[in-house]
Amino acid sequence: MSERTIAVISAGIGQPSSTRLLADQLAAATRADLEHRGVAARPHPVDLRDHAHDLVNNLLTGFPPAALQPTADAVRGAAGLIAVTPVFNASYSGLFKLFFDVLDDAALVDKPVLIAATGGTARHSLALEHALRPLFAHLRAVVVPTSVFAAPEDWAGATATGPLNARIGRAGRELADQIARREPAAPADPFALTTSFEELLAGE
Repeated sequence: MSERTIAVISAGIGQPSSTRLLADQLAAATRADLEHRGVAARPHPVDLRDHAHDLVNNLLTGFPPAALQPTADAVRGAAGLIAVTPVFNASYSGLFKLFFDVLDDAALVDKPVLIAATGGTARHSLALEHALRPLFAHLRAVVVPTSVFAAPEDWAGATATGPLNARIGRAGRELADQIARREPAAPADPFALTTSFEELLAGE
C-alpha cells in the first residue's frame, strides 16, 4: 500500500498559533478518513514563519535558498494540500501569499486543496471565498467545496460534536475523497530541470 503525503501549510505568526492548531486538526481529520479507506497518509507540516527570510530572498533573487527547496518539493510532490492562513485586513496574510508567489506555476495544477483561515471575528470568514478560493483557482488547483474558518469563539465553544469540528470533519472527508481517487504521484526526479535556460537568462 503506497503512502500519500499531505502538505500542511500554516501561515500563523505566533507561538502557540491557532492557525497551526486548525491546520493540525484538518490534517488529522483527512488522515483518519484516508486510513478508514485503506490509504496510508502522512501529513507534512510547514510553518511559514520559519521560512520568512528565505521566502523574501527567493522573491528577490528568483532562486529558492537551500533551506526552502525541500518545502517547495514537498508541496509539489504531495497528494493533497491543506492551506491555512490568518486573516489580516480582510484577506490572507502577506507571508501566505509570498509562499505561493514563489512556487512554480505548475506546482498545484490538479492538486486537491483544502482552504482554511483564522481571524479575530467571524466577519473575516468571507475572505475564504473572495480571496483564498480565487487564488487557488488561478493556480489551477482543485479546491474542495467546504472551507473552514475559526474565530476565537469557535475555539471557546468547540466540542467533539460542535459546528467547528463538524466542518473540520466534512472538509477532511472531501479532501480525502479527492486524494483517494487519484493515482499516487510518481517519485520526483532529483536531476530534473525545474527552470529552463530561457528563464535563467531572462533573470525573472
